[in-house]
Amino acid sequence: MDVEPVAGHIGAEIHGVDLAGELDEAAVRAIREAVLRWKVVFFRDQKLDHTGHVEFARRFGEPVVLRKRGSASPAGFPEVETTADRLELGGRFGMDHDEWLQRRRHTLLRGWHCDHGARIDPPAATILRAETVPPYGGDTTWANLAAAYAGLSAPVRAFADGLRVEHRLGVGYQPRPGDDAYLRHLLDHQVASVHPLVRVHPESGERILYVNGYYVEQIQDVSRAESRALLDMLLEQAVRPEYTVRFRWEPGSVAFWDNRSTMHLAPSDNAHLGFPRTMHRVMLAGEVPVGADGRGSSAVTGTEAGVW
Repeated sequence: MDVEPVAGHIGAEIHGVDLAGELDEAAVRAIREAVLRWKVVFFRDQKLDHTGHVEFARRFGEPVVLRKRGSASPAGFPEVETTADRLELGGRFGMDHDEWLQRRRHTLLRGWHCDHGARIDPPAATILRAETVPPYGGDTTWANLAAAYAGLSAPVRAFADGLRVEHRLGVGYQPRPGDDAYLRHLLDHQVASVHPLVRVHPESGERILYVNGYYVEQIQDVSRAESRALLDMLLEQAVRPEYTVRFRWEPGSVAFWDNRSTMHLAPSDNAHLGFPRTMHRVMLAGEVPVGADGRGSSAVTGTEAGVW
């Protein structure tokens, strides 16, 4: 097995391993170490099916079982979520998919996120495999939040270490004029937690600039104007090109990333092309984040550790 870095701060391709085969403990350990070191690792030309996907994930943690999935996700595999489910979401609330996306991602930074960041215990990792991809477009980009923290000046790091931030599902959504069924859904099913702005990684001990564009609402104990300016600055720091990697998908590609130390940006350049893009993901259960001051996150509403 060969681990080949693909960017200076984040991302490596792993060659010479069959994820559908029998992985010995040395291979599992090497993959885990590569994920911790490079934050996201990529495998090409894999032959995983749903069963193999879940079995591979179990070598690294406990797969999350989602209570609700869309019609594209496979029956009989509650751990597997198919990303095409998201194409249905707007239609449930009277919008086409493009309008729903535009109302959720109306700024350049809004789409950046870690998976389920508003939960008290966001997933530790995500394993995403490609079944069908467009001939061009549809790339995913990741950012290394440990490198982003380390790249701040010492006074700003010290300042950020003591701050806490509310993460809330649906923050920043731009409502439709008049009645908006999606807005009513968000208000009736709120999920929110207060996380440390700087998280200590439970395995590596690295300090993580724990921000994202989609869930972040408000830095506590500062004014909204100060919070907005600080969050914009920190988000811009996190997505500096040198801290990111972009991956070109092929059928059979697999990406395995640490959801605690990265955020990612789903593609927005392929919807108009009309090509199918079918991806399947399995997430691994995570822990409650702990800050540089030793304090853990706290639930605000709609979330309980270990309960999905």
